[in-house]
Parts: sequence; C-alpha cells; structure tokens
Amino acid sequence: QVQLIESGGGLVQTGGSLRLSCAASGRTFSSYAMGWFRQAPGKGREFIAGVTGSGRSTTYTDSVKGRFTISRDNAKNTVYLQMNSLQPADTAVYYCAAARTGYDNYDPLRWNYWGQGTQVTVSS
Repeated sequence: QVQLIESGGGLVQTGGSLRLSCAASGRTFSSYAMGWFRQAPGKGREFIAGVTGSGRSTTYTDSVKGRFTISRDNAKNTVYLQMNSLQPADTAVYYCAAARTGYDNYDPLRWNYWGQGTQVTVSS
C-alpha cells in the first residue's frame, strides 16, 4: 500500500510559477513510476507528466512541455512538479499517482494509487 499526499497548490497570476510536492509512504517508493494528473471542473482526469522509478526518464503531455518539469527524490520519497508560465487553462485539481509499471500511461485506470489532490488556480 502506498499513501500519497500532495501539497503546494494555491492561487497564482498568469505567468507565475508553483511547485507541487507529493510525499509517499512506504519503503518501496523507488519501485513505482510516479505521475501527475489534473482535473478541471466538468472534465476528465488528464495525464500531465510521468517519471520512472529511477528518475532517469520523463514524459509530458504536449500542453505542458517546456513549462512543467517532473522530478523525484527517492531519498525523500517525494515527487515534484515545477510549473512555470502558468495560464488560466492550467486551473484544476492536481493529483499525483503511483504505478507499478508504466510511467507514460495516459489512462488513469492504469495507475494504482492516488493522492487526494491539490487545487491550482491561475488568475487572468
């Protein structure tokens, strides 16, 4: 069992930055791929970024490439999402997720564990 707790959300102006963190429980953190998703009101849960257990490989959805960076610190059991050049369209609840396999699964059903989410609001 893996428990995930996100933090770092908030209100930011267009063009601003935020850094989300996701702390994981357990001693097998490095064996899990980690990902970030987001869900805007009335929309489905959207894959944003994923990272392998080692942290060597990452992947991003096109809409955040060049603006968002996913990283992880296995010594701290934590995964991060650095978000720059934020736009109102980035407003959503952001979730971190863990998967036993596959760091690039866009399908939320392929991910095994989820955090409770953190709200990010970008004002225009």
